[in-house]
Amino acid sequence: MGAVKPRVSLVRATPDPDRAIAGAARLCYASDPTGLFDNDESPERFIGKLIDMGHLSPMEHAVFTFYVEGVSRAMTHQLVRHRMASYSQRSQRYVTHDDFDYIVPPQLDGKTVAAEGGSVDAVEYYEETMALIAERYARLNDALGRAGETSNEDARYVLPNACETKIVVSMNARELLHFFGERLCGRAQWEIRSVAEAMLRLVQEVCPSVFNGVGPKCVREGRCPEGRLSCGRFDEMKRRYGAHQ
Repeated sequence: MGAVKPRVSLVRATPDPDRAIAGAARLCYASDPTGLFDNDESPERFIGKLIDMGHLSPMEHAVFTFYVEGVSRAMTHQLVRHRMASYSQRSQRYVTHDDFDYIVPPQLDGKTVAAEGGSVDAVEYYEETMALIAERYARLNDALGRAGETSNEDARYVLPNACETKIVVSMNARELLHFFGERLCGRAQWEIRSVAEAMLRLVQEVCPSVFNGVGPKCVREGRCPEGRLSCGRFDEMKRRYGAHQ
């Protein structure tokens, strides 16, 4: 039991995804479909044109599967709101969580918590709380007969949002573009933003024609659409994510 940090792996991707997308898109305009996927021409310019036109449906032919671990249930509750995707998550019903790992919010660093007799370090207080929950979870599971899923399913009600989980995520390139636009935003929650950063770096390596220059939606739109809720860092975001455009 202890604090962990996000780890993201790209475990599967459509082979040669740039060319799969470009070939599918060329079919829409080809009077002669011969050799659509054997074209030696670099797909980069053509895919850039598709994105500029808003012709994004060919992006759905490239699919990417990620294994994400060391993340909290709070984060995955946000992640699964992206509905054009497939998810398989470790169960708190079939897997016992007596000694669960957990995620510590970085904003707790350097803070103190008022307690009897004075104040205590916020991170230490947080970790003590996690240990107390784990102890209570185990005792409740014992009281329920320690019967596998039939006791886990009720004992899990005391587990915190901070509890570490593991999830497999599959998204096509079109949905990833939307995901990055939303979750790389400076206003996105810190944990899902860090996962999105890791996912972006991985797909840029295997599908650069689509994902180089991709960032939060302000980069795509050329302005922040959040209005008064803006993070105020548009120029920084443009420099950071638009470098490869």
